[in-house]
Amino acid sequence: MSDAPNDGEIKLVMAVVRPDKLADVKRGLAEIGAPSLTVTNVSGRGNQPAKKGQWRGEEYTVDLHQKVKIECVVSEIPADDVVDAIREAAYTGELGDGKIFVLDVADAVQIRTGERGRDAV
Repeated sequence: MSDAPNDGEIKLVMAVVRPDKLADVKRGLAEIGAPSLTVTNVSGRGNQPAKKGQWRGEEYTVDLHQKVKIECVVSEIPADDVVDAIREAAYTGELGDGKIFVLDVADAVQIRTGERGRDAV
């Protein structure tokens, strides 16, 4: 086994969280030295219940909730530290707090320099 973080591998930590927790997550990641991230506005559903509403006399159901997807690729920072930082920052204790996934990254390429692998991250 390697002494390098993530056993020398590149990891993608992907989280889907409440939009109002984004600033807290960014702050938590910066505190552990993982400030690089990609954020995408997404909608989806999990265990959070659908919301019913009415508009112009018609009833409708909103079963896709607005979330943000945060992607953080790491090689020098342990993926478990990133997971812990996101979980602590995004936690409310309510349904709909979100999910975190950790994936292996086969390769990475820095477009500007052509560097590959861990050097590109």
